[in-house]
Amino acid sequence: MRTDSSPGSLPAREHLPAAGAGTPVLDVVIPVHNEEKDLRPCVLRLHEHLTRTFPYAFRITVADNASTDATPHVAARLAAEIAEVRSSRLEQKGRGRALRTVWSASDAPVLAYMDADLSTDLNALLPLVAPLISGHSDLAIGSRLARSSRVVRGAKREFVSRTYNLILRGSLQARFSDAQCGFKAIRRDVAQVLLPLVEDTGWFFDTELLVLAERAGLRIHEVPVDWIDDPDSTVHIVRTATDDLKGVWRVGKALATGSLPLDRLARPFGDDPRDRDIEDVPQGLARQLVGFCVVGALSTLFYLLLYSGFRLFAGSQSANALALLVSAVANTAANRRLTFGVRGRGGAVRHQAQGLVVFGIGLALTSGSLAALGAATDDPAHSTELAVLIAANLAATVLRFLLFRAWVFPDAPPAAPRTPPAPDPRPYGAPPHGTAPYATPPYPTTSFRAGDVADHTRGDATVRLQPVRPADTDPRDGR
Repeated sequence: MRTDSSPGSLPAREHLPAAGAGTPVLDVVIPVHNEEKDLRPCVLRLHEHLTRTFPYAFRITVADNASTDATPHVAARLAAEIAEVRSSRLEQKGRGRALRTVWSASDAPVLAYMDADLSTDLNALLPLVAPLISGHSDLAIGSRLARSSRVVRGAKREFVSRTYNLILRGSLQARFSDAQCGFKAIRRDVAQVLLPLVEDTGWFFDTELLVLAERAGLRIHEVPVDWIDDPDSTVHIVRTATDDLKGVWRVGKALATGSLPLDRLARPFGDDPRDRDIEDVPQGLARQLVGFCVVGALSTLFYLLLYSGFRLFAGSQSANALALLVSAVANTAANRRLTFGVRGRGGAVRHQAQGLVVFGIGLALTSGSLAALGAATDDPAHSTELAVLIAANLAATVLRFLLFRAWVFPDAPPAAPRTPPAPDPRPYGAPPHGTAPYATPPYPTTSFRAGDVADHTRGDATVRLQPVRPADTDPRDGR
């Protein structure tokens, strides 16, 4: 799992300013592999739709990854004919690799992608990117599984898609409805911080991106889409499903061990009431109480099972001591992770030692109550004994929660307020002060290494931007 350095915490979301003439606000990437047949009609249709309906400047980038047919030549011709089209070439396969490379090199503030077969109705494109432009959301995805979506596809693909999303919900606690729909968008400032954490370079790239974004607290907007299955799709379902399950295991393991620096994706939500300072109300108290009670109930069941097992070969006192010790360690570990949200191995030994001290205090309280009852009366009634134990255990539980919260897992000190960066007066995509303005047509051809654009891109893939020239004729006239 990637743990590369990243620019740091994200600033507050803001509405994108109106861009200057010719400056692209949206960069739609079409990752392709051996799509010589469908590529040209796809790009022409998308370009016509954006020209007619999209109110901002845009760019279409064809990201060819290791095609062996005429796809690169088709992409180059499109780039030469249409001013808003560019093409890039990678010598290694992988949809995730293509998206990471092109998104990392793009200067557009909103980045999107869609499949070359255009299975998704393009009328969903503006609703997809509008929440990112307005500053409302960080990512946006098209969903084929939303109630209002209209989908035409075979029973096998429907079963695989729904099963996969159920697996994500059960294993990674994902709340988004459709991980693999080839219709997504992301803000560039989010992509710059999130992409270095995403390891997959193939079909699981989408899922990993969404899971990490969701776990980091970023806002994901879902758009119901109309979608028609492409009967000529070359996706190998079994191999893709196997790779996806391996990815689920890898990401789940990384999240469980806390090895991902998701705090780098923290973003101040100015309108989020959870981030407001409310006097005399400790943050997260209600959630921690619920988590503590759930962990306590499970720990009690675990203790009873352990006691029954140890009692088979040990006396009651020994079995009780061993069961209490093991369940106390498990209780501290569960509260550490689930109730108080402490991740990683740092401080785990100290937390366990403190947890045993807290356990000892609670044990002394209950044992002392029984001893006091025995000193007060020679033969206490069984009901009186139970009442004393219930009261003592209740007091011990409250004390254990308070000690856990204040001593074992204290809240981190509040971070110093950050001064927001001064807004850049230049429009998006404008060159820095003192540099030459963008070249006028014809644009030069630029060849560069993927590592020069994004240091987290693997391999020796070479990306080539083809010349971009204004169209001599409207491509719609030739359709």
